[in-house]
Amino acid sequence: MPDTTTIAELTPDALAAAWASVSESLHEEIGPQSYTTWFSMCVPTGLEEGVMTLAAPNSFTKRWIEENYSSNLDRLVKAAITSAKLIVVDVDQEACTEAYVEDQDKGPVNKEEGDSARPTPQDRPRGSLLATSDFVLNPNYTFESFVVGHCNRFGSALATGAAEQPGTTYNPLFLYGSVGVGKTHLLQGLCHRILEKNPKSRILYVSCETFVNHFVGALEQRTLPAFRDKYRTVDVLVVDDIHILANKDRTQDEFFHTFNHLYNEQKQIVLSSDAPPREIPTLHDRLVSRFQWGIVAEIEPPYYETRMAIIKRRTRERGKPFPDDVVQWIAERVQDNVRELEGAVARLIAFSEMTKRPIRLDLAHEALGSFLQLTPGAPSVDAIIGAITKQYDVKLSDLQGKRRTKSIIWPRQLAMFLFRVLLPWSLEEIGAYFGGRDHSTVLHAVKKVRIRAREEEGVQGELSTLLTLVGGGPLDQHLLEGVSKKGS
Repeated sequence: MPDTTTIAELTPDALAAAWASVSESLHEEIGPQSYTTWFSMCVPTGLEEGVMTLAAPNSFTKRWIEENYSSNLDRLVKAAITSAKLIVVDVDQEACTEAYVEDQDKGPVNKEEGDSARPTPQDRPRGSLLATSDFVLNPNYTFESFVVGHCNRFGSALATGAAEQPGTTYNPLFLYGSVGVGKTHLLQGLCHRILEKNPKSRILYVSCETFVNHFVGALEQRTLPAFRDKYRTVDVLVVDDIHILANKDRTQDEFFHTFNHLYNEQKQIVLSSDAPPREIPTLHDRLVSRFQWGIVAEIEPPYYETRMAIIKRRTRERGKPFPDDVVQWIAERVQDNVRELEGAVARLIAFSEMTKRPIRLDLAHEALGSFLQLTPGAPSVDAIIGAITKQYDVKLSDLQGKRRTKSIIWPRQLAMFLFRVLLPWSLEEIGAYFGGRDHSTVLHAVKKVRIRAREEEGVQGELSTLLTLVGGGPLDQHLLEGVSKKGS
């Protein structure tokens, strides 16, 4: 192993060099197969005050490393970097993907000095995003690898159409849905397709938070012309999580003018959100109107058949097709999140390879059982939302949106009540989750449910059913008297 370093705050290059040393030793200690499976995509992202952060591409990899290789990692890192006192594994898919792409000789090219320089095709390698983008395209996120089902067929067709004729057919394209349903895959597939057709296309792909931060920085530094030049001289603008514009009046004004400029120039605009335009809290009416000029499509959580198809596709791609009973078992337990589904596939394949055992149902229980079931007495956000949306035939976007019809208000109040009594969330946190509502709205909802439950036998039945579904135990008098099961 190379000489150790005692520098408390390493430069990025020095940290990368130290990690290369650790990687070499890990490769020797745990073997090439295990190293490739669990560490080949990991990358160090910082060393501050003795804490080194290692990025993992997904939660399954993070958990596996923590459970099986923490002692190896701790010992080797501290030997290479004597100032490192603690090693933390964090999930950062973007950092891992960027490192992977750079390893494939597709890394970013140095731009001319000055952040105000106009982005040009020379700012990045052929067939990739502008260097000022937040993201690096994942080579696996293409239209060809996207599994189409009834839940996402419309959105998939629209994304493909927009990529074939950017700026004309579907402009703007607005995709919305909950976390992990495939929005990012479609956005990146669109970018891939546009670059395949025209590698010189100038695509800027950023998060809405980055747009907000860039705008605030431009105001403070008085560099608005450079800011506008950056965002208004592209062929395609892709903005993820556009709902972050809520409650930001001046930034909404700036985005309105950026939108108008690009639209009038027939440049493609692609937006994603967790809710449709009309249900984003405090979004200006003129922006709602413009976001709906093109076409709006929801990407719903995958249905059972689609989940089955995703598992079968991913296992075939890896050359490890699963037996049907294993496919069914996983599809029944991961219901709303494609990323978790793909993570379960990767974990089971790796477990099979490491233990040298064939993939069967008993192995799936052993490898995934603790990850694909709720811990008794510990309900989750996903479990509560899943129970509410299924029992009352509503969508998460309805619960978080502005609609106040009777069919929406009561499920929303029940959801707020369950959050309050089963999760360690404050009133403010619950209000923020449900569309940025005030804490007094949450308090009213909780009181309303308690009053009705004490007075109406039917409501007690509803609560008992919901508590059973989310693993919250039986309905008892403590819940109705204002004492929650979380002890608050």
